[in-house]
Amino acid sequence: MTNVETLIVGAGISGLATAASVGRGADLLVLERDLEPGGYCKTVKQDGFVWDYSGHFFHFKKPDIEAWLKARMPGQTVRTVQKQSFVSYAGGRVDFPFQKNIHQLPQAEFIDCLHDLYFARLGGQAPAPETNFKEMLYARFGRAIAEKFLIPYNEKLYATDLAGLDRDAMGRFFPHADVTDIIRNMRQPDNATYNATFTYPEGGAIEYVNALLREVEPSALKLGEALTGIDLNQRVARTTRGEYRYQRLVTSAPFPKLLELCGVPFDPATYTWNQVLVFNLGFDTKGPNDLHWLYVPDRARSFYRVGFYDNIFDGPRMSLYVELGFPRDATIDVAAERARVLKDLAAEGIVTTQRLVSEHSVVMNPAYVHITTASLREVARVKGELAAKGVHSIGRYGGWTYCSIEDNIIEARALMTALGLAKAWPMKG
Repeated sequence: MTNVETLIVGAGISGLATAASVGRGADLLVLERDLEPGGYCKTVKQDGFVWDYSGHFFHFKKPDIEAWLKARMPGQTVRTVQKQSFVSYAGGRVDFPFQKNIHQLPQAEFIDCLHDLYFARLGGQAPAPETNFKEMLYARFGRAIAEKFLIPYNEKLYATDLAGLDRDAMGRFFPHADVTDIIRNMRQPDNATYNATFTYPEGGAIEYVNALLREVEPSALKLGEALTGIDLNQRVARTTRGEYRYQRLVTSAPFPKLLELCGVPFDPATYTWNQVLVFNLGFDTKGPNDLHWLYVPDRARSFYRVGFYDNIFDGPRMSLYVELGFPRDATIDVAAERARVLKDLAAEGIVTTQRLVSEHSVVMNPAYVHITTASLREVARVKGELAAKGVHSIGRYGGWTYCSIEDNIIEARALMTALGLAKAWPMKG
């Protein structure tokens, strides 16, 4: 039995930000089941290409947090980029977000979108219900906009019926726009979204992980050690290597997994999610050079989004990440999906004469959690009960939410501050 004041489970951004908040010299341990830290912020460097497990283009609301991280990346070039993103539509491109750029559609489709938008919002009809995400899309944007982009794209991403999601499932990350915004955008383009400007380090997402690791004692990080159970009453955590008696435990493990480990009864139907298969693809020559993200709502295409790493640092060879969504219980045939992806990239005109020279793939499971009315209620209730017993669940998966990497850092800092453990560091979050 090892005694420790603060036990942190998970060496991703949330866990490492928690440890960094407490600082070196504190009585803490970070347990990570994987053999390297980073969680989904790992980076693959292969054949001269730099890829992440998925597209992590970083956007910060708080300059002090970004500056703090950059200061811990000695010698690392970090580029700030104005995002260029488009929607693939009917063989062409529409500026993102789609709902603010319907005037770029063919005239008949533009009229359909504008007509349905007007009567959804201003036509004198009784307000449509918004009890779930799909109803919200119809009520705020009308049938044409919803069915041309918002519904097919998000159903491909989440791999589920949007009627099962909470109306605010994407929170501040959904690009809302009212009729005035959409009409004004026809003459005064303003496509700014929460990530209109992003930053990216030359060494990949792992550089943000390494920045946090600089504030953690190497001896406090235990890799290849998985949590197997938690005794809430005795405040004892069991792992594949031993037992730890803690005063407080902070975990970013997926919330339903945490409940299993704690022996807390729950309804599995409350917590659902998707899987995302990511292909990182390197080609011998350059492809399109004027975009960073391409959103693909066409259900005939296998992927929902394509990102271009090479257009961040002006690389001479096309470097892509390609994302495909699947239900949580799907069996994924990676080889078959690879063949579909290459065919669809050619059909989209992204790959023409380029030759594939390097590749990597990873399945993220869970990837996007399904935020529902029931999950919001249950997570809030059970998190409170666990906190009363010294267990604090944070992060995208620990909080069963939709958030950014910066949000993870802010949440970890706020928790340690509330517990009276945060050291002084220049983060105001």
